Amino acid sequence: MKLGKVIGRVVSTKKLECYEGLKLLLVQPLDEHLNNAGSPIVAYDTVRSGEGDIVFFESGKEAAQANPNGWFNPGDAAIIGVVDAVNTDDARGSHSPRATHGAHSAGETL
Repeated sequence: MKLGKVIGRVVSTKKLECYEGLKLLLVQPLDEHLNNAGSPIVAYDTVRSGEGDIVFFESGKEAAQANPNGWFNPGDAAIIGVVDAVNTDDARGSHSPRATHGAHSAGETL
């Protein structure tokens, strides 16, 4: 799993049937200190995240398997969770990146 921040939305009026009903979001990969770590990617959303949310995502064949419309698809990145906090063992301590606007399940832990 990888950390990222949702920075935008991708709109597609025509797409494969396996992506019907799923949002396509632009995700900026982050490191464990919430610093940018690479170029933004497009990921389909399985957890109703939104712009500004810190998320964890998967890529490769694992991303395709997260698609609720069927695992046999060309998906390369899938958002599979919303992050409530990131705790590190160094002096930087804990980060609480959670945005307040999304629809998220209470009690989920990472």
